[in-house]
Amino acid sequence: MSDTSERLAVAKTYKLYIGGSFPRSESGRVYPVRSADGEFLANAAHASRKDVRDAVAAARKAFPGWSGATAYNRGQVLFRIAEVMEGRRDQFAAEVAAAEGVSADQAQSIVDTAIDRVVWYAGWTDKISMVLGAANPVAGPYFSFSVPEPTGVVGVLAPQESALLGLISVVAPVLAAGNTCVVVASADRPLPAVTLAEVLATSDVPGGVVNVLTGQAAELGPWLASHADVNALDPTGAPADLRAELGRAAAETVKRVLPVRGEPDWTREPDIQRLRAFTEVKTVWHPVGT
Repeated sequence: MSDTSERLAVAKTYKLYIGGSFPRSESGRVYPVRSADGEFLANAAHASRKDVRDAVAAARKAFPGWSGATAYNRGQVLFRIAEVMEGRRDQFAAEVAAAEGVSADQAQSIVDTAIDRVVWYAGWTDKISMVLGAANPVAGPYFSFSVPEPTGVVGVLAPQESALLGLISVVAPVLAAGNTCVVVASADRPLPAVTLAEVLATSDVPGGVVNVLTGQAAELGPWLASHADVNALDPTGAPADLRAELGRAAAETVKRVLPVRGEPDWTREPDIQRLRAFTEVKTVWHPVGT
């Protein structure tokens, strides 16, 4: 047997996650991913405009099934994500520690908070309609109900600094509200997102509900913002000087754009702001006695 101390580690090249599969980038491009101290970790696929189009098409195809599922079922699926993440806790912690340059204990705490956040949003899936909906008082022989519905396909530019907790904090509410999404992961810290894609592929999430692209938000963001089949945009991970341009591009196809004023503190207790941001309220009128 050879001396294992001289063994070279296998250099990994990670792929995209589109429609439940792991394709290479259409462009054939990859780029090196390095740790916080400059050590080479892996290669990541560099997504292109064509990859964005493919991901949006997959998200649109998956939307009727995901939005039409019962709220209870969506909650079960999200809870299953948390279960699978728990099983890969050590891997997530190692990737967070390498990417963000934090201690092992800090990384474990970040992973635990991310898992707990998935569970928190899972618990909201069957409560959204009660909190955001209403039976409206009207002067006349009618019933009037306001009912929240998912917006549709959401383009998400994930946070650049918080590679796992920030990612979970922007993706989980999109899914809990019944939307599908195309996510552009942190360019410099994509490995937690790649591992999350593997979690999604081995849990109960239908293919196409979440699509994960790796690459540059500055390059891919404008294509997401201007795509006519994207209904909403979360530009959290976009460079500050690009956000106004993304807003203008989104306005061309009347998208809902989440207002962003710097990157939030992801360690704070979550609220329902992001659930509310990606729902539309439909008002239904019905005659009394009919």
